[in-house]
Amino acid sequence: MSAAVELRRAVHAALNADAALIAALGGARIHDVPPSAPDFPYVTLGEAQVSDWSTATERGEEHRLTLAAWSRQGGHAEAHAIAHLIQQALHDAPLELPGHALVNLRFSEAQIRREPGGRTYRALLRFRAVTESN
Repeated sequence: MSAAVELRRAVHAALNADAALIAALGGARIHDVPPSAPDFPYVTLGEAQVSDWSTATERGEEHRLTLAAWSRQGGHAEAHAIAHLIQQALHDAPLELPGHALVNLRFSEAQIRREPGGRTYRALLRFRAVTESN
């Protein structure tokens, strides 16, 4: 499998294994495909960008991952709290990627905002990862 697919699987598994995040979500509400009628709050795995990060001796890739936390709890507080838990679960996490080595996984930025309509809040989190082929 490609490093991008393995990284996405490992991120999904790490988030589902994080007890504090699952408790804050009220269950395992981490989705690769956004549900059509979701229970709030929940998390979705979003866009990914993959770039060549090879050296003269090693084949590697740089990954830019976006995750979203969705909330309908009053105000920004729940979206901020869930974003913080996601950051704690993934920043520098030692994820296992079959066929690949994860060099690093780092949180890079978050944006928390109210969506049009005013009822839903979304926290967008961006992470950067570097992988090498085994």
